[in-house]
Amino acid sequence: MAKPCPKASSTSNPNAPAAYLTTKESPGATIPASPMALNKGYVDLVGGYYDAGDNVKFGLPMAFTITMLSWGVIEYGDEIAGAGEYSHALEAIKWGTDYFIKAHTHPHVLWAEVGDGDTDHYCWQRPEDMTTSRQAYKVDEKNPGSDVAGETAAAMASASIVFRKTNPQYSHLLLQHAKQLFEFGDKYRGKYDESVKVVKGYYSSVSGFTDELLWAALWLYKATDKEDYLRYALEKASEFGGITWAINEFSWDVKFAGLQVIASMLLMEEKHRKMEYKNVLEQYRSKAEYYLCACLNKNNNVTNNVKRTPGGLLYIRQWNNMQYVSNAAFLLTVYSDHLQATNQRLRCDQGEVGPEEIFAFAKSQVDYILGANPMGMSYLVGYGLRYPQRMHHRGASIVSYKENRGFIGCTQGYDNWFRRKDPNPNIVVGALVGGPDQMDQFSDERENFMQTEACTYNTASLVGVLAKLHGLQERDFDSRSVASS
Repeated sequence: MAKPCPKASSTSNPNAPAAYLTTKESPGATIPASPMALNKGYVDLVGGYYDAGDNVKFGLPMAFTITMLSWGVIEYGDEIAGAGEYSHALEAIKWGTDYFIKAHTHPHVLWAEVGDGDTDHYCWQRPEDMTTSRQAYKVDEKNPGSDVAGETAAAMASASIVFRKTNPQYSHLLLQHAKQLFEFGDKYRGKYDESVKVVKGYYSSVSGFTDELLWAALWLYKATDKEDYLRYALEKASEFGGITWAINEFSWDVKFAGLQVIASMLLMEEKHRKMEYKNVLEQYRSKAEYYLCACLNKNNNVTNNVKRTPGGLLYIRQWNNMQYVSNAAFLLTVYSDHLQATNQRLRCDQGEVGPEEIFAFAKSQVDYILGANPMGMSYLVGYGLRYPQRMHHRGASIVSYKENRGFIGCTQGYDNWFRRKDPNPNIVVGALVGGPDQMDQFSDERENFMQTEACTYNTASLVGVLAKLHGLQERDFDSRSVASS
């Protein structure tokens, strides 16, 4: 599948295409707008998130980050609030959705990327010093991007649910954008990496766009309760792969397992048990069960199960494997709660599995992340006694702008900061790095980007699970306190 984080490189691309539009981001970047620009001049794309350790805004993984953060708040908002982090969670979501509102400048126009990986990887600079291109790339009617439009629609629809009570006007605005983006992505179909070719090699849409359209439809159904969106997900289920793809990973690119889990959980609601729904939803559930059973090593054919390291970590591939672990932990946790609430069990080839066993395995993956592993290493930066000190991240590895306002150039950053053997001067607390190899080995080196680079979507899925575990720990502590008194 697609590479989970951009590849570290010291080569530039002199043949990079002209900017579609310049942005109000970097005073040092003066790139002329092309004839494809929405207007002559600038579009305000300040805000949003870089995907990882670089200074590029990639729209597809950014949107997935916000969708998963929102889903975590929807499922575990009380637990997040109990930990005193609810307002912080909403601030993190809104920082992303505010950007998407800016990027959606017309019902059928979405700005999908700012900067590009090739020129960005030529430089090792703090964001404050950026001299790299701030080109902005869009998808529109003539240059479609159904995958990025669909994921952004899912992000805004799920976030609209989050803000429904605390900020109803903002929630309504997000929902309007989500509806327009879904309609745009569905009407003008195509892969965004064919329209925004500079994204290839970084965040190519290997799974295509059909999973994002189904994913967006289900989130819009959850946000609006309008049957048209559910009917779309049911009628397109076979054609778009929703009930034909059996997948053993869930990521920013491949959404099938996530949408299959959401669809299968609808079966437990009375209104979805009508015959016109039930058959397709049952097929969705079958595919969701395949994924969950694969994580639990409960499918009959060993090749249909997810591999594990000797230390017990789910292992999909060497590049940023932790994203698949955190996503799996989230889906397993949500589904175990669903089974517990409806008094059901997971059906696997090797027998039924109860919700307690499912959640116990999800917890084991989180425990591994936090240090219960052969290396004795917490892969969550800033947590525990031993965690990665040389995270592959420009801002973390260079002295803070507050301490040194002197300009640091492209090659100067590589020579003086990237190649240093010392720990990073700044700690990105909460960043989940790529993690160990298939033998549980980890090399804490800045150039080892496959293992030491962290991505926003690694941590996003972990937030809800950590909140649930924290809530359980608090309740256990309270019950023990009462018993001792």
